[in-house]
Amino acid sequence: MKLIRHPCQPKASVFLAFVLALATLATLLPKPAEAQRAQLSFVRDAEIEALVAEYAAPLMRAARLRKGSVNYYIVNDPSFNAFVSGSAMFIHTGLLLQAEDPNEVIGVVAHELGHIVGGHQIRLRERIENATRIAKWTSLLGLGIGAAGAASGSNDLGRAGFGIAASSGGFALRDILRYKRDEETSADRTAVKLLAATKQSGKGMLDTFKRLARNTNILSGRIDPYLLSHPTPNERIATLRSTVRQSPFFNRKSSGSQKKRHDMVRAKIAAYVGGTRYANSVLNDKNLHPNARLYGQAILAHLYGSPKRALPMIDKLLKRNPKNAYVHEMKGEILLRSGKAAAAVGPFRRAVQYDKTGAGFIRVELGHALLESGSKKNLDEAIAQLRKGVSRDPTAVRGFQYLAIAYGRKGDTPRALLASADYAIRTGQKNRAKDFARRAQLKFKRGTPGWLRAEDIINVN
Repeated sequence: MKLIRHPCQPKASVFLAFVLALATLATLLPKPAEAQRAQLSFVRDAEIEALVAEYAAPLMRAARLRKGSVNYYIVNDPSFNAFVSGSAMFIHTGLLLQAEDPNEVIGVVAHELGHIVGGHQIRLRERIENATRIAKWTSLLGLGIGAAGAASGSNDLGRAGFGIAASSGGFALRDILRYKRDEETSADRTAVKLLAATKQSGKGMLDTFKRLARNTNILSGRIDPYLLSHPTPNERIATLRSTVRQSPFFNRKSSGSQKKRHDMVRAKIAAYVGGTRYANSVLNDKNLHPNARLYGQAILAHLYGSPKRALPMIDKLLKRNPKNAYVHEMKGEILLRSGKAAAAVGPFRRAVQYDKTGAGFIRVELGHALLESGSKKNLDEAIAQLRKGVSRDPTAVRGFQYLAIAYGRKGDTPRALLASADYAIRTGQKNRAKDFARRAQLKFKRGTPGWLRAEDIINVN
């Protein structure tokens, strides 16, 4: 499991940016320069990503969305949340960790797919752009009247000008937020239809809104409901309760195997990002699957104790689950991080063997272990695994860095430079990437794949 910082605007950034820009034109709010420079922290983990993809797959088929048309990302954020941006869905670790039943996560994913199916982002952007243009001209008119009032010495005229500017921005803002609330209601309805079409219960959605209601009760009476971008949780419960309960699948529970996988992921996230105290509170939950408890304890021992304590627990778990790709992967990670790369190769090989998703990320880990083993006979296989890994998953950017090292050890300077260029361009180092690409291109024959790839990087804007 890897945590990756990535420069990205915060959640709902398009919506927030337009709303704040609109408010600025109406002289209501300052420009949020710092908010726009916020970053997201991503989690890369084959097990978590596979579980989310499993939750989403039947819903996407029901929504008639092509496989691969929506990309799923795990965000290291403790809040119970998810959001969409374009064709990407961002799932917070807090959602996966706090949801005690898979159906809660599935309900949230169904809701977010409802936004994609409804084309809500595109329509919202158009509405905000129109409102911004109207507010801009109204604001300019109001400011003009205010300036005239100031020139003539009339306080009333000045106040009237400011009133026009402020009220136009406030009206536009409320109109956009009302439209946003309508979108949320529409996405809820779509989610219920998708759950019914896939014969899944909508109870998880109701449980989610009850959770949100508990979290927002302390603020009740202090927030103007017309200034909310979502209907209140209690409103959503009231709207959906009868519809969800009418479904013949309302009482259908998550399968035992799905619940076990969900608990394994919860245990892993708790151990990696929750700290020992919080992780132990999760692992001591009597409803957690025993395998998940052992899994989390092994990871905690690995992170905060020693491999000597972690490995026996992992081996015990493997006796119970000999074909679990992700437990083999975890054993490989423990060995690799403790400086035993050669011993890590075997577990990573078995992880690749048993992984039904063909995750490029696991192949990159295997390639890394082969590279770090120090054996020259493993070098060619390391390169082969790393190439397969980044080919299947170009976002596993460390693979390009390991490729550069592997090619360098083989004395293949052109490919080492090209892999370095690929790593640099994918980590935001554009000038450095272009420099590596130019140096690599000089060593490739014109028109060959390596030369063309270098040319692509050189020409990146």
